[in-house]
Amino acid sequence: MSIAMVAIIGGVIISLAGIFTDSRTRQQKIKLKAIEKEVELEKLRLETYTIETEKMRLELEQSKVLLLEEKQNSSK
Repeated sequence: MSIAMVAIIGGVIISLAGIFTDSRTRQQKIKLKAIEKEVELEKLRLETYTIETEKMRLELEQSKVLLLEEKQNSSK
């Protein structure tokens, strides 16, 4: 093989390696963004769950107070 042929093949291999590496880097960035969005969504779900739980706790407490008041009024 001539030196020119080796240089051409080497250049093609280096170019293909660069393209492959760039493609893998883009894929990894896309996956990272997707994971970041999933984490953000999970945080929002947890926040919503916490708010709903607190709301239900307050409603239950209010119902208890009303029942106690009703019970006291009926016993008088």
